[in-house]
Amino acid sequence: MSEKPSKLRCRPIAEADVDAVTALLSQGFPERGSAYWTRALAALARRPSPEGYPRFGYLLEAETGIVGALLLIFTRMTDGAVRCNVSSWYVDPAYRAHAAALVSAALKFKDVTYLNVSPAPNTWPILDAQGYRRYSEGQFAALPALSLKGLGVRVRPYEPGRDQDRLPRAEVALLDDHVLAGCLVLVCEEGAALTPLVFLRRDVKRLGRVVMQLAYCRDTADFTRNAGAVGRFLLREGAVVVLCDGEGPIRGLLGRFFRDRAPKYFRGADRPRLNDLAYTEAVLFGA
Repeated sequence: MSEKPSKLRCRPIAEADVDAVTALLSQGFPERGSAYWTRALAALARRPSPEGYPRFGYLLEAETGIVGALLLIFTRMTDGAVRCNVSSWYVDPAYRAHAAALVSAALKFKDVTYLNVSPAPNTWPILDAQGYRRYSEGQFAALPALSLKGLGVRVRPYEPGRDQDRLPRAEVALLDDHVLAGCLVLVCEEGAALTPLVFLRRDVKRLGRVVMQLAYCRDTADFTRNAGAVGRFLLREGAVVVLCDGEGPIRGLLGRFFRDRAPKYFRGADRPRLNDLAYTEAVLFGA
């Protein structure tokens, strides 16, 4: 666009805007492909947002149509707090001077903890300026099957009808949602206790699909404590490596830490737990 119209407004994305926002994001992120954005917007359309928060995010609208969009994923977590994954921000180059309006609209909720789980390196200084802080410095690539931990622990797929009475109700809902999202949801069973772990399949360059990412746990120690048993189960699924977010090497796990690889940022009073990507774009969009 060579000329900017006189009227420009920022407003929540409505269902009627989905096709136009999909087209805009496909233009802004061509490497993703339109199918990715169709899937992402459909995922947001299916899930309810907590009352008082937008379902899709915000857009920037000129007289000629939609020229900017910022997708937001609001979730009320199992502890009752509201979390927002800030995702997929794009503004037509002719309107970049007005891009801050989208950010201001997104960050206006004072009671929300904001996450950015996939920031491009060139945006790290911008996040710092916006008041974000890192809570993960990089990723640890673990080889859990080589661990001797977890002997005597039975690892199996989560079974809703069988396990729901042995887990907190809010966590059952989370696990059910992630099964539906295509995640691998496991439980480590030792006596009467069940410890849930959620994994995402990753397609990593040069390694293919032998990689899983730890996407939800109550504590990273739950994975570390059961690493051997979990790793041997994952081998049967064709997975050798498990990626874990971390601040450095993870004690008790064999592998290698990659600093500045996929760091995670947050803004707000509540520092997120490491390896809790529940309801983020990684799960809902397959990012």
